[in-house]
Amino acid sequence: MKFQLSGRIWMETADEERFIGIGRLELLTQIQNLGSITKAAKEMGMSYKRAWDLVTSLNALAGRPLVLTQAGGKRGGGAEVTAEGKQLIQRFFTLQARFEEFLRAETTRLDL
Repeated sequence: MKFQLSGRIWMETADEERFIGIGRLELLTQIQNLGSITKAAKEMGMSYKRAWDLVTSLNALAGRPLVLTQAGGKRGGGAEVTAEGKQLIQRFFTLQARFEEFLRAETTRLDL
């Protein structure tokens, strides 16, 4: 039987409060692609409230907004990932790729 190493990576605050992991990264990416928290939540099979709570948490923990929102109305509502949010997405994707490469290398090294 062949085995492989597996794992997840996330960033936490100094108080060990989760800041971002692969799920929140996907939410940010979906908001960036779709321009809407509602649409992003629907795409991910998540409730709007859960998505809103995650965005609120991300914005609060980051110290500056990662997602800006605009209430509905004549022009409609929407959400936009800020430059800081886009930078975080890129940095985390890079970190995730390095982590996955580490796991592949260690799996090979351990000959599982």
